[in-house]
Amino acid sequence: MPAPLIPSGLLARTQIISGLRQLAGYLQDHPGVPVNEYGWDLHAFATTDSDLAGRADVDKIASALGVQARDDTADGGHYTASKTFGRITYEFIHVTARRRAAHQALMSYAGAITTDDGTPAAGDSPEAA
Repeated sequence: MPAPLIPSGLLARTQIISGLRQLAGYLQDHPGVPVNEYGWDLHAFATTDSDLAGRADVDKIASALGVQARDDTADGGHYTASKTFGRITYEFIHVTARRRAAHQALMSYAGAITTDDGTPAAGDSPEAA
C-alpha cells in the first residue's frame, strides 16, 4: 500500500515546527552556543498580490493569534499581525502593492552608482556596474 500523500504546505509546516523544536533542544543542551539576548522574529508573508486578499489573510491570522491587526500602510509600512512568545515574535505580514512598487522603483537604481575608483557601491553586484 503506498504511503498517504501529505499536502506540501502541511509537510513544510511540519518540517518547520520540527526544526524549531530541534533548535530549541540543541540550544538547551549546548549552553556555550550564543543566542541573541533580545530574541528572534519569525516572519511569514501573505502570498497574494491582491491587497484586499492579503489584508483578509492577515485578519484571519490575527484572529487565530488572538490579536488585533496593525495597519502601518498609511506611512508606507505593512499590514501585520504579531504575537510574542517570551522573546520570540511571530509576525504575519502583507506587503501592499504600493510598498512593493516603491521597493521595485528603489531597486531599479541598483548598479547605477559606482565609487570614484569605479567599483560598485555597497550591495551592488560587480555585474551590474
